[in-house]
Amino acid sequence: MDFIKPTTWEEALEARASVPGAVPIAGGTDVMVELNFDQHRPPALIDLTAIDELAHWDLDGDSVRIGATVSYTTIITELANHLPGLALAARTVGSPQIRNRGTAAGNLGAGSPAGDSHPPLLSTGATVEVASVRGSRFVPIDEFYTGVKRTALEPDELIRAITVPAARGPQQFAKIGTRNAMVIAVCSFAVALDPHERAVGTGLGSAAPTPRHATDAEKYLVDALPWDSSEPLPGDVAERFGELVAAAAVPIDDVRGQATYRTHALSVMARRTLGWAWEEYRCA
Repeated sequence: MDFIKPTTWEEALEARASVPGAVPIAGGTDVMVELNFDQHRPPALIDLTAIDELAHWDLDGDSVRIGATVSYTTIITELANHLPGLALAARTVGSPQIRNRGTAAGNLGAGSPAGDSHPPLLSTGATVEVASVRGSRFVPIDEFYTGVKRTALEPDELIRAITVPAARGPQQFAKIGTRNAMVIAVCSFAVALDPHERAVGTGLGSAAPTPRHATDAEKYLVDALPWDSSEPLPGDVAERFGELVAAAAVPIDDVRGQATYRTHALSVMARRTLGWAWEEYRCA
């Protein structure tokens, strides 16, 4: 297995095109596990960490552009005000060492339905910038996931950045695992409120073959939330929201949890995260 370490983006794209099956690596927190357990043996690894432009984030109008090698720790320490939902999810990823190395772009590339960054990216309507020697394109997050560990990336493409709209209201994230830390999600959920547009975004993780929205739950909240009131969240609104979120899930039984448990847990997380977000909104 070859190890390729380009120093420019152009070199990385050329390596990706010239070595079919080569795997890009940034933090390596997913790739190295597969290598260590001999689950995957690609012809080459393409180390992206020497490409300076990928290691930075920038404000781009009302959005944040996150380079492909920006770590979870950077998201937590520098982007919590702009992207609170993604920062909350980043705090649940692995250990401090994993957060120092792992990246949201790597999470996207792996395509696992249980990835922690997927729900907040869905709930905020992120866009994934991908490129190859043939050119660049922008993939809406809704279209990026195509199946279990499958994405819209073509064989010769690399993720360059993720563009996420900056928060215009409260965002929350919750995750359930078999312990409190360093765990793969049994299921997870994110919600984002946009009081300016009176819009709601959601994201479900580990609840279907791909991360997904709870579309009916979003539509329900737009009309059901008392946007002009500073009163507590009505209990019946939270209850119905939880039911609609649970209805959007099509989970499976696996070693981490049963489908019925995941469905129930999602309804509970939906009610709780909405309650937290609403309290933040009405007390602002």
